[in-house]
Amino acid sequence: MADRPFIMLGIESSCDETAAAIIGSDKTIYANEIASQMDQHAEYGGVVPEVAARAHLETIDVVIDRALQKAGLVLADIDGFAATAGPGLIGGVAVGTVTAKAIAAARQRPYYAVNHLEGHALSARLTDSIEFPYLLLLVSGGHTQLLAVAGPGRYHRYGTTMDDAAGEAFDKCAKIMGLGYPGGPAIEKAARLGNAGTIALARPLKGADHCHFSFSGLKTALANKLKQLGGVDQAPLHDLAASLQAAIADCLADRSQKAMHQFATDYLANSPDTPPVLVIAGGVAANRYIFEQLADTAAKNGFRLSVPPAALCTDNAAMIAWAALERHHQDGADSDDFDFAPRPRWPLDSHASPPPGRGVRA
Repeated sequence: MADRPFIMLGIESSCDETAAAIIGSDKTIYANEIASQMDQHAEYGGVVPEVAARAHLETIDVVIDRALQKAGLVLADIDGFAATAGPGLIGGVAVGTVTAKAIAAARQRPYYAVNHLEGHALSARLTDSIEFPYLLLLVSGGHTQLLAVAGPGRYHRYGTTMDDAAGEAFDKCAKIMGLGYPGGPAIEKAARLGNAGTIALARPLKGADHCHFSFSGLKTALANKLKQLGGVDQAPLHDLAASLQAAIADCLADRSQKAMHQFATDYLANSPDTPPVLVIAGGVAANRYIFEQLADTAAKNGFRLSVPPAALCTDNAAMIAWAALERHHQDGADSDDFDFAPRPRWPLDSHASPPPGRGVRA
C-alpha cells in the first residue's frame, strides 16, 4: 500500500549494550530490545572491549529475534536495515555492521551506516515535535559536546570535552569511592543522601569564553579529597558524591548557557518569535539533578528543554533506526554501500577545530 510506513530495523553494539529495534517512518516503535552486559563488566569496574565484542557476537541474533517477535513481524516485513558504524569500540561496532549488512544483502534491502552520535542527536525528534535547528547537549559515558543541529548530517559543534567526558568522570570517581559500576547511577544514588555544600570541588572552565569542557581535574580533586578525609572507610562518601554531581551539573549548565547565546546569534536572527529548543541526549541526561539544573538554565535563557524518555537516553537501537529513517526521509533511497567500513572515530562536525590543548576526538 502506498501509505504503508517504511519499517527500519536498527542495531546498536558500540559499547556494552547489544540492542535491536524496529521503527516505522510514522514514528511507531514496534520493538526496542536491549541485552545489557553490565554484570559481565562490573567486576572490572568498566567495559573490557574484548569481553564486550564476544558478548555482542553471542547475543545479537537472539536480540534481533526478540525484536521481531515483539513487533509481530518477520524479516520480509523490514524495508531497511541500519547499524551503528561508529564511533565506538571497534569490535562491537564490527559485529553490528556485519550483521546488518548480511541481512540487508540477503534480503536485497537498503543498508544504512549510522553514526552513534547522530542517533543520540536526533532521538528527541522520535518522541517530541521538534523542528530544525535546535541546540544539543550530548552528554554520555564517552562524549560531552554542544552542537547546533540543522538537520541529518548537518552539525556545528560549539564545544567538546578537552579530556574526560562527564560520564567518564562519574565512572572513574565511583570506582575510586568504591561505589560500583556503572558510576553515574551509583553517584546519583549516593548523592541523594549527601550535602554538596560540605565539601568544595572546583568548577573547571566555568566562565570561560568558549564552550569546551574539562572533567579530568575533578577526578583528581575528588581522589585528593578522599585521601585527606581518611579514604573510603572514613570519608563522607555521600557528601563527596553530592559535591561531585553538583560540580558536573554546574559545568554543564554554564557551558550550555554560553552555547545558547551563540546559538541565538547564529540561528535565531530570522525567527525571533520561534522558541528555541535545547535537547539533552545521552545517558547522563537520565540524572535527575542534572536535568533540573539544565531545565532551570534553559528557562532563564528562553529555551524550551526537550529530553528523550530514559530508554532513549542510554544506548539503544531505536535511535539508530530513527537516525536512518531521518536520512531516508531526507534523501529517499540514499543508503550506504556494503563496503562502508566501521569507524572507531567519527565526529559529527568534521570541520570543527580541536579544543585548546588536545587533538581530534569524535
